[in-house]
Amino acid sequence: MKKGENTSLSSQARDLLEDIHRNIRTEYGSEPEPPRRELYYGGLARAIRDRLIERWLQSQRHYYRDPVRRVYYLSMEFLPGRFMQNYITNLQLDDVVEEALDGLYTLEELESEEMDAGLGNGGLGRLASCFLDSMATLNIPGYGYGIRYDYGVFYQTIENGWQVEHADNWIRYGNPWDFKRPHIQVEVNFYGRSEAYKDVNGRLRHRWVDTETVKALPYDTLIPGYDTRNVSSMRLWTAVSNEDFNLFQFNAGDYTGAMDAKVRSENISKVLYPSDEKYEGRVLRLKQQYFLVAATLRDIIRRFQRHLDDLSRMPERVAIQLNDTHPTIAIPEMMRILLDEQGWEWEKAWSLCHELFAYTNHTVLPEALETWPVDLLKQLLPRHLEIIYEINRRFLEEVAQAYPGQEEKLSSLSIIEEGYPKKIRMAHLAIVGSHSINGVAALHSEILRQEVFPHFQQMYPDRFHNVTNGVTPRRWLLQCNPGLSELISKHIGDGWITNLEELEKLRPLASDIQFQSEWAAVKRANKERLIRYVDRKVGVVLDPDSLFDVHIKRIHEYKRQLLNLLHVITLYLRLKKDPDSVRVPRSVIIAGKAAPAYHHAKLIIKLANSVAEKI
Repeated sequence: MKKGENTSLSSQARDLLEDIHRNIRTEYGSEPEPPRRELYYGGLARAIRDRLIERWLQSQRHYYRDPVRRVYYLSMEFLPGRFMQNYITNLQLDDVVEEALDGLYTLEELESEEMDAGLGNGGLGRLASCFLDSMATLNIPGYGYGIRYDYGVFYQTIENGWQVEHADNWIRYGNPWDFKRPHIQVEVNFYGRSEAYKDVNGRLRHRWVDTETVKALPYDTLIPGYDTRNVSSMRLWTAVSNEDFNLFQFNAGDYTGAMDAKVRSENISKVLYPSDEKYEGRVLRLKQQYFLVAATLRDIIRRFQRHLDDLSRMPERVAIQLNDTHPTIAIPEMMRILLDEQGWEWEKAWSLCHELFAYTNHTVLPEALETWPVDLLKQLLPRHLEIIYEINRRFLEEVAQAYPGQEEKLSSLSIIEEGYPKKIRMAHLAIVGSHSINGVAALHSEILRQEVFPHFQQMYPDRFHNVTNGVTPRRWLLQCNPGLSELISKHIGDGWITNLEELEKLRPLASDIQFQSEWAAVKRANKERLIRYVDRKVGVVLDPDSLFDVHIKRIHEYKRQLLNLLHVITLYLRLKKDPDSVRVPRSVIIAGKAAPAYHHAKLIIKLANSVAEKI
């Protein structure tokens, strides 16, 4: 009997295996035998996705049938991680998959075939993905909106101790998890000019004319909740040229020029965070931000109008969360739609915007708060610049009334930063245009109130809140540490998987000798697994009896890798002076990437490798 043809399989496992084999034949035009790992991965991926589709359709029918308020989460970054294990875990199919594979491959082996969707750079993107997972698990109607970058976080190699970046073409083998939606393309405009005119009632209006147009094409990825039939989705936009191909130029022999317009347009969704060292890079970054929000707001309005035509009722059905300042241009974009396309008066439009938007701040460093040169907005988004100036004018009138004679308040609170060049303070725009502002930790939120935005806190004390950043326990414990998860569930049940407060039940076990022994065994097994991984990746064999000192973070000056290296050097010098001074053997593991243009961070990587080579 061939592997995979075990007649003793349960009905679920047998059905799954049949689906895997059918997908290998129909999707890849191949036979399941002899087995090939990449084909079994693709077959399993599509079989799992098929089991989600009906749940997703049911969830969408429910959302449209019942008058629910939906959350739209706008983020330039998402770091969902690999999808297959997450889907299997949330569908609670781990045992079924293992039974169906029948030892032919482990789930870990098949998962290694999946390209990680590097659509984020760090905590910002991981927070976004954790929120999507949590909303799905809590049965909250929520959608994530971002950009489907062709090249995500770069692929890193180390050459002579230095980081070298390579393009991360994560979709080069295709992506079995997303659904292309060519029938929902949205037009996004750039450049042009703002034109004033009088409407039929003699009122002054504006329209944005002579623009360049790019189309936004959506791809949907399913986001299932854990232990629920609810499935939400993440919609990622890719840029599609309005002018695919210039046949005249091609026939004239200008083969490269024939593709210029297409290449320029589609560059928008090529790379996550293009370098902003040069002007062209800054233009592209702003294009990405507006591309995301313009396409997304059109989609939100389209969804809303499937039920109601009256946009004034949007706050009943719509909540828009801005993840950091990157999507803040959504505020003037919504104002433009309401003022220029719907013909609303300013006060009505501004009131609606204020009810729709909320803003999550991610940084307490004033110098790290995003700004955009006024001249760049004037060139790329001329009508939006006019709207931002009008928002600021009305806001400063409010400040002057609240604090008469306090000129310093006007300059510190203004959305426009005077100087050369003049800049738009995007965080100020987000605060003025949102009804809720939150940090991502209690201390962080307090620093925002007291140190970063104290004058805004005085102006709007009811707007500032704290929402502590967290991680999903499904991804970061249940999946990544199955041994520990099984141990915890054996002793306190599995309620902690959806309610982390349940972990409090472990406290009485902390002094239990048997539990300590089981815990240590799990930790030892995980260390040995890591040892095998490190050996495979970098050819270094670690001592399982040593203390593993692990620092995995984006390489950045404020993330303390340099301080860690100084500590390593200190320990080394102490050992040279007195071999008995360090009693616990230590294996130091530092991992992370530095932004391509962040030269100081790259120096830290070089230092880490030089220290490692010396020691």
